Amino acid sequence: MTPQTYPSAWAAVADHLHHLGTGAVFGLPGDDMAPLAELERADTPVVLCRDQRNAVFMATGYALAAGRPGVCVIGKGPALTNALTGVLEARSAAAPLLLIADGTRLDRLGTGAFQELDQLTAVRPYVKWAARVDTPERLPATLEKAAALAVNGTPGPVYIELAEQLADRPVTRTGPWRNAAPQRLAPDPDALAATARRIAAARRPLLLVGGGARHRNTGRRIERLAERLGAGVFCTASGRGTVAEDHPLYCGVSGLYTVAPADALWREADLVIALGSRLEETATFGWPDAEAGELPVIQAVLGEDGLSMERPGAYVLGDAGRIVDGWTELLAGHETGTGWPDRVRAVRAGLARRAADRTAEAEKAAPEGTVPVARVLSSLDRAVPADRVLVQENGLQDMWSYYFPHGTLGAGGGSVVPSEQTPLGFGAAAAVGVRLAGPAGRPVVALVGDGAFHLFRAELPSVADARAAVLYVVLDNGGYGWLQSNLDRVSGEGSRFAFTVARPTGTEGLAAAYGLGYRRATDAGALDAALAAAWQEVAGGTASVVEVAVSLADTPPGMAGSAGDFPEREGAEEDPGGG
Repeated sequence: MTPQTYPSAWAAVADHLHHLGTGAVFGLPGDDMAPLAELERADTPVVLCRDQRNAVFMATGYALAAGRPGVCVIGKGPALTNALTGVLEARSAAAPLLLIADGTRLDRLGTGAFQELDQLTAVRPYVKWAARVDTPERLPATLEKAAALAVNGTPGPVYIELAEQLADRPVTRTGPWRNAAPQRLAPDPDALAATARRIAAARRPLLLVGGGARHRNTGRRIERLAERLGAGVFCTASGRGTVAEDHPLYCGVSGLYTVAPADALWREADLVIALGSRLEETATFGWPDAEAGELPVIQAVLGEDGLSMERPGAYVLGDAGRIVDGWTELLAGHETGTGWPDRVRAVRAGLARRAADRTAEAEKAAPEGTVPVARVLSSLDRAVPADRVLVQENGLQDMWSYYFPHGTLGAGGGSVVPSEQTPLGFGAAAAVGVRLAGPAGRPVVALVGDGAFHLFRAELPSVADARAAVLYVVLDNGGYGWLQSNLDRVSGEGSRFAFTVARPTGTEGLAAAYGLGYRRATDAGALDAALAAAWQEVAGGTASVVEVAVSLADTPPGMAGSAGDFPEREGAEEDPGGG
């Protein structure tokens, strides 16, 4: 091809983003506005944020929902350090992310230049790869390598720093941009066959579906494997939305969010088949320990950095979809263990009965002027179409939605949740990226606590400017409910400290100022109408906020109280599932 010359580095970046199919760029550029000067001439939408952390959260939400790189553009110095929390989350969530930042001019390094920082050293612990570009000829190759590293292997964030002297220097590309689609690697045939034999020998298997299987369940191949094995299906929090939650073998979220009678399946199982999961602490919380005879686990992960060797078992590396297809073929004619599928279905039915009982208990116990969280979830089911994407936080009350079947994803529904890092405010911001990832018209609901939402509220003008039609459902318990519950545990009710205080939120005025919808519900009887009206606004293209007053005592099912990082679980119950 004829060499392509761009007038500046940022012009080359803008063209490469167009090549990648980038649907939106998020960020807060440096003072010289060089990125915006070029992006304004391109057709790529730009969301100008008020805070770099939120910009990275939005780009991460975009990446997780779209399955392609999210892009964030920032300035230098404190702009980079502000973004690091978001980069940490992107790395933990295995989200493909391109973070592009300004860097001090080459001839000013080491002189105490304005906002000078050794940014490569600061960012390297959080990313897969970091590079600084000082000369124009290095830029095209650096962009292409960054894109390849972001999407291949275990996906994750990469960092490119553009030295300021490149802003007005021409860049020449001598060949066409390389294909940036991820390469879905096939598993080793011997490892696939060996693990298939171990699966065939299991009589009571469970499938655990993690975030690494996201976008890899084409044709419901995972459910077909589960049916062939008669395996109960669980997912990790980050794996939600990958499998159909209305499937008769699906039993909920693993680990921290597994309650009776489903917890009995983990004690009875003889093998776990983990697809795309790093077996994080929250996913394995409550599993049988060494004294009880640890469960063997067959891990299927894309990259070796995702392996956990803390439990007995085996592993196979490769694309989750290809591994599942390979196992399904090798296990043709497999006979399921006697009675195990029936046992799984009975447990699922028992979960439904338990959920109905817990919902009724919560309704009776709700103080006047509050709405039970279980009622919020059922009202959402009625108000918003079933193909919605539920974007979540991980606070005290919004955890209700992690417990199946209180929070259930409908047919075609999706989910984006914080990773094991759970930074406050991630879900509120990520919902903007999820909405812009499309497809157009797909409902996006952010279920967030008031503490997380108030941390995010400075971005409401960004939401309005971007026309990101998100339904924000804010569970208002007066502040940081999880911290308050832990404080009550150690200090009692007489502490001079407080994390929750009843006070006006001020959200109504902010929403009105930016042309967004707003409602507040303090009565369960009025909630359906409030959510239905808010959804009509969102369906019409305007973001809307519904604040719902909830009680601090309205704790999720299975939770006896707080215990530091994790909830204290209730004692064993009689098993309604028949085991």
